[in-house]
Amino acid sequence: SRAHSYVEELFGKENVFRAGTISTIAEKTAYGFVKKYEEENQLHLRNTEINRLVKGITGVRRTTGQHPGGLIVVPQDRDILEFTPLQYPAENKDSGVVTTHFEYHAIGDQLVKLDILGHDDPTVIKELEDMTGIKASSIKLNDRDTMLLFSSVEPLGVTEEEIGSTVGTYGIPEFGTRFVRQMLEATRPTTFSELVRISGLSHGTDVWLNNAQTLIENNVANLNEVICTRDDIMSYLIYKGVEKKTAFKIMENVRKGRGLKGEEEDILKKYNIPDWYIDSCQKIKYMFPKAHAVAYVTMAFRIAYFKINYPLAFYASFFSVRAEDFEAQTILAGYEQVYKRIREIERQGMGASQKDKKLLPILEVALEMLARGFRFYPVDIYHSLAHKFTILNDGLLLPFSALPNVGVAAAQGIVAAREEAEFISVEDFQHRTHTNKTAMDVLRDYGCFNDLPEKTQISLFGS
Repeated sequence: SRAHSYVEELFGKENVFRAGTISTIAEKTAYGFVKKYEEENQLHLRNTEINRLVKGITGVRRTTGQHPGGLIVVPQDRDILEFTPLQYPAENKDSGVVTTHFEYHAIGDQLVKLDILGHDDPTVIKELEDMTGIKASSIKLNDRDTMLLFSSVEPLGVTEEEIGSTVGTYGIPEFGTRFVRQMLEATRPTTFSELVRISGLSHGTDVWLNNAQTLIENNVANLNEVICTRDDIMSYLIYKGVEKKTAFKIMENVRKGRGLKGEEEDILKKYNIPDWYIDSCQKIKYMFPKAHAVAYVTMAFRIAYFKINYPLAFYASFFSVRAEDFEAQTILAGYEQVYKRIREIERQGMGASQKDKKLLPILEVALEMLARGFRFYPVDIYHSLAHKFTILNDGLLLPFSALPNVGVAAAQGIVAAREEAEFISVEDFQHRTHTNKTAMDVLRDYGCFNDLPEKTQISLFGS
């Protein structure tokens, strides 16, 4: 990627290496191995023996790979081979990638590691800026209506019953999942800083569940008192009088899931740190940095502003990114059918297919859009774009890729062909766009050819 290439340009290609990873056998895979072994050898193992074998296999190293965004940087005066051997991931010499043989955790304390991961939010913000002419950086982070969206549905002009949620964050990055919406419902944030704290809670491990959540529900502490980001620990301990170096060390141990040592616990008690706070530190496995949370919330807040003030631009950008997972048949059928489909998936719970789980947030946003009085327009062979939803006066026009079995190449082929000349028949359409039979059947089912004759024929006897 361009970002990775820039790092190489910055530090020198000979000093930057891809971070290697070691993949291990997952519990489900191990279970499959044991069952296959049982079947092939015609054995009848007891559940306890199956579990024993699964436990023994789980975690065994299976293959190597590369970290999606991890780069290791070596000082100019040192050689990478002083720290780690190099290898091709999974021994694939044709991959064109060389990685560290040791996984990055093993050498992370000796060398600089950079996490250069991609993010959708900046792309979405750029699209929203282009569609509306509003600069995201001009949006105030204390905008009243935008803030209200994180604790109410009032700014959307809909009822809680209509969209099945008491907060209006469907489709907002980091705040749209059921897990985070439940956190918003439990805390009802009213300030930007509280949103930052919620972001910290949602990205940590054992920071919210069975920890901060319980403390807030039992009125032991409020949102502004519980531990949310790693910085909270150091700042609070220094405020209470703990020596800075000690406060930093305790923060590092807690954020890495090491808990508190006996002597560290004694220090905290000496400075009158509450027992619930000490207990909370012992439970935490991983913590998010505050600066990271601020960056996430800033982008989420700006996108939420567009959702309230430029709804169709927001919905167009949201669905365009997810066009290939769009269930056109259900969504074009209207509000009632979308609502019914959502309940159907929810009833399946954990048993829902991966496809349905991926579809659910798309249906939730579609339901909200319909509840706000907007509509979806079916694909039009002359006006639909290949992948992006088009804004019309009171709704969105579906792109070709929102239809099932209409792939990237087919969608682009249709757009390219119509720019050359109008289609004179369905036969002409198929010939010029090179669309396969499956995609043609889908386009026909969705009424895309209603105004076109089937054959390219001229009647000699017509009037």
